Amino acid sequence: MRMAGSQLAPVVLLVVVLIAGMTSVEGQAQPLTDQDGHRPALALRPIVTAGLVQPLYLTHAGDGSGRLFVVEQGGRIRVLAHELLQPAPFLDLSDRVLAGGERGLLGLAFHPDFARNGRLFVSYTRQPDGATVVAEYRRDSKIDQVGRQERVLMALAQPFANHNGGMIAFGPDGALYIGRGDGGGRGDPDHRAQNPDDLLGKILRLEVDGGEPYAIPVDNPYVSGGGRPEIYAIGFRNPWRFSFDRKSGVLWVGDVGQHAWEEVDAVVRGGNYGWRLMEGRHCFLPKTDCDGSGLQLPVLEYGHEAGRCSITGGYVYRGQIQAALKDVYVYGDYCTGEIMGARVEGGAYSGVAEGAQVLFRSGLRISSFGEDQEGELYVVDHGGGIYRVESGR
Repeated sequence: MRMAGSQLAPVVLLVVVLIAGMTSVEGQAQPLTDQDGHRPALALRPIVTAGLVQPLYLTHAGDGSGRLFVVEQGGRIRVLAHELLQPAPFLDLSDRVLAGGERGLLGLAFHPDFARNGRLFVSYTRQPDGATVVAEYRRDSKIDQVGRQERVLMALAQPFANHNGGMIAFGPDGALYIGRGDGGGRGDPDHRAQNPDDLLGKILRLEVDGGEPYAIPVDNPYVSGGGRPEIYAIGFRNPWRFSFDRKSGVLWVGDVGQHAWEEVDAVVRGGNYGWRLMEGRHCFLPKTDCDGSGLQLPVLEYGHEAGRCSITGGYVYRGQIQAALKDVYVYGDYCTGEIMGARVEGGAYSGVAEGAQVLFRSGLRISSFGEDQEGELYVVDHGGGIYRVESGR
């Protein structure tokens, strides 16, 4: 995520390249029309427009309660019950969180069996040193709030204040996935993203149901050597938001660019996504004649023209309200507030990304998208709002 000014312009299309030897799903992205030839017509229905302070993320607990949980950058997790913001926080870590700029309480993931075991995980930059922490907390079922006792899984020093990543989510395999930025500075000065012995600039994958403080999945790519065993994929600048497609299981990552290009990656185990050798599909260092062999190139990219500056990764729509959004990966730009989409059939991410289009010009500072338990989509406005994506027809 990056702070900047805003203007509006259409999205840039690109050809998707699939590197030999990488796992993929065959097929092509398709134009954004439904069976009647209609493009999605979106509307954003306000759910909360007051009472939240710099919200960064929204999710559900998978417990059938219908509640939504909103992460505030300053360190609180707030509860939406029946679309009403509850006065008491679910968890308040304000005294432990170093917030401001790209720092703060950055991620939240409920254990797949949360309804029974009450376990949840958070990602934050800690006071006073700004190290990025992933920690476990547990709900007190008697008062339906989270206790203060913390079990730290991982604390990672950050050389700079920016590019902390911070997204965490459980995959369909039950493992916990963690997004790590390259540690900050301009141009990854310490070349961390391509270093398999460094956890920065990576997607990590851990088992939290065994081992202390965690266990390593047996099929992680470096489990037998050659790099840190926690690593799932390498070569990211700042994977701010990612998600798993509920239907296909594909891991979609929005990786924030630097000078010119924002990208969406369909991430596979052991993949190398190019940074700092490449920014998007373009040479970065060196500026020309870079060797892209062995890299997994982006599924989508867009440029920084007309005020765009920072991608906010989203979700493949699997809800029921918007038939025209079925199989569409919905994402946005923080600076312009544009909501964009590209259709992917059956989890496919090869072929030409036709129809990667601007769906809605929201004017919001889109810090995240979110899903409820039924797969309906929400937009999180860093300025303090939560909006539900609905049909504009």
